[in-house]
Amino acid sequence: MNISVVIPTFNRSHTLKRALDSVLNQTLPAQEVIIIDDGSTDNTGALIQSYQDSLVPIRYFKKDNAGVSSARNLGIEKAVSEWVSFLDSDDEWLPQKLEKQVEFIEQNPGYKAVHGEEVWIRNGVRVNPHKKHKKYGGRIFKNCLPLCAISPSTIMIHKSVLEKTGLFRTDYPACEDYDLWLKLTCQYEVGFIEIPIIKKYGGHADQLSHQFKAMDAWRVQSLHFILQERSQFLNSEELALTQEVLLKKAEILIKGYEKHGHQDKAQEMRDLCDLYNHPSQT
Repeated sequence: MNISVVIPTFNRSHTLKRALDSVLNQTLPAQEVIIIDDGSTDNTGALIQSYQDSLVPIRYFKKDNAGVSSARNLGIEKAVSEWVSFLDSDDEWLPQKLEKQVEFIEQNPGYKAVHGEEVWIRNGVRVNPHKKHKKYGGRIFKNCLPLCAISPSTIMIHKSVLEKTGLFRTDYPACEDYDLWLKLTCQYEVGFIEIPIIKKYGGHADQLSHQFKAMDAWRVQSLHFILQERSQFLNSEELALTQEVLLKKAEILIKGYEKHGHQDKAQEMRDLCDLYNHPSQT
């Protein structure tokens, strides 16, 4: 199995070295590492230059800043391997990450995507994820409805899958991963490695979750898309639950928009609620 590793980065030379070293120190080497520099103004380019003698080829592409989805999508486009694995530049793979995933695929050849457990580090301290963040394998579409249930830094996925699901949405400033996992899990079962395969770091100011409010607005858009464009892949229980989650999120958003005087956005959510409160119109 050949694997291309895609690392999107923007002004994170201070964490990129840790991420890159964790890929180069894998017990099972990748075919290549693709660094997509999304318009950094720090010393990212000089850092990559210091790896020019790496045994694993490192391909570096710098582009105008357009967001993490644009960077990941370009990495997918540049990848030469059939399998693609992502790593956010502030996260770190554990040494057997790729080896464990390849072992799983070899033992379960029907799977085209596999993710895994993670260790959470917040502000330098290990923390335990909440119950709602528990990870699963198999037909996990229902688990992906409330919130993002797959960490981008854990997933390994066959490129043929992305050709069917579509890539990361570049018009989403956040929740682009949530959107893709819904499109993935409504069509495919997903493998799961039950031991930690990455360290996921959080608490820093440049995380997208710290920069945007009302993130459920993009999740509601994604749920609406699934109901309109991917409903043929869902059973009756999944359809009903998708609609239920959309309505719940939309009703919360309406209250928030009204409180802050965003009547136009509140009306958009009310229109969606009207649509999905009448199943015959879906």
